[in-house]
Amino acid sequence: MADIVLKGITWNHSRGITPLQAASQRFAELHPNIEVQWHKRSLQQFADFPIEKLTEEYDLLIIDHPWVGTAAATGCVLALDEHLPEAYLQDQAENSVGASHPSYFYSGHQWALAIDAATPAASYRKDLLDAAGITVPQTWAEVIALAKQGKVAVPAIPIDLLMNFYTFCIAQGTTPFKTTEEVIDITTGTAALNAMYELYSLVDRSMFDKNPIKVAEAMSANDDYWYCPFAYGYSNYSREGYAKSLLSYTDVVSCNGEKLRTTIGGTGLSVSNFSKHKQEAIAFAEMVCSPQFQTNGYTLNEGQPGYLAAWTNERNNQLTHNFFSNVLPVMENGYVRPRYHGYLHFQDEAGQYVQEFMWGKQENAEAVLKKLNEIYTQSLEKNLSKVFA
Repeated sequence: MADIVLKGITWNHSRGITPLQAASQRFAELHPNIEVQWHKRSLQQFADFPIEKLTEEYDLLIIDHPWVGTAAATGCVLALDEHLPEAYLQDQAENSVGASHPSYFYSGHQWALAIDAATPAASYRKDLLDAAGITVPQTWAEVIALAKQGKVAVPAIPIDLLMNFYTFCIAQGTTPFKTTEEVIDITTGTAALNAMYELYSLVDRSMFDKNPIKVAEAMSANDDYWYCPFAYGYSNYSREGYAKSLLSYTDVVSCNGEKLRTTIGGTGLSVSNFSKHKQEAIAFAEMVCSPQFQTNGYTLNEGQPGYLAAWTNERNNQLTHNFFSNVLPVMENGYVRPRYHGYLHFQDEAGQYVQEFMWGKQENAEAVLKKLNEIYTQSLEKNLSKVFA
């Protein structure tokens, strides 16, 4: 029995749990008196239960970067820049996959290490496209044409639709959340919603119950769908033997003459301020996010690392049929969501109204945008620290 037991909380996919279990095993070999136990919850539970509550129970927490405003306001996790060597953090910054590392820096402090990096990217069944003599879509018009054949899968639950709404606002020429008055102007927002509807009105209704994992499972388990224009990428499905059929990942298409900018995700590793074993938890975080472990043990055990050298590593790309090298340009072009304390209220509530529009239950785009602005105002009122970012 170990003298010290650290508890961690993560999410219930191989990408989320398996590399952490491998890291814990190795850490215990290096520190025989310390055991790290990982617990998991669903992506929906991840969204529904406040992380700040979990810090009272867990030493180590896998978080999403939009939560760091709350971390800064509540102080429930450690500011890692006060505990880790400056050279280590500088190396992390220099090896950020897109904006992954700085997305956890807020209000002057680093609240998490970028342990995992992701953004919506395109995926496809190479075998099926080749058999049909169809090339991978390069433009939005080509996506729509393939969707009309019933061959396109795309996640359409509220959170993913909201992330894609940001993408299409940018594609229409304006970045959302530029002011505290509105999420986006009516002209841009309406154009974005209508562009999205062009696709979502064509796809199977089952997509409105699917997150990126379920889309990847559907595409790899049967031959119904050939292509997905944007879903948070999972390198697991590009590895031999993980699923029935292999998925290939690639850059997103162009819209209005420019590559779409997708909304980055990924996860960070935080240390609870309530932990009774802070130094041991920090030591684990330092190890699992280190260049050596990220490039080797983390990636080789189903992980999708947050360290750039792991993404450019030749062996890792051979292992994943070039998932990392193909998706890296999308990561580098990614959009970072707001992170102010209160933003998560907006994220939790707004997507359902975008979904109603895509489903066809609400045909008035201006009514959707008005509702988004109301929720945005509420979220700013919840911003107790009054910090806008």
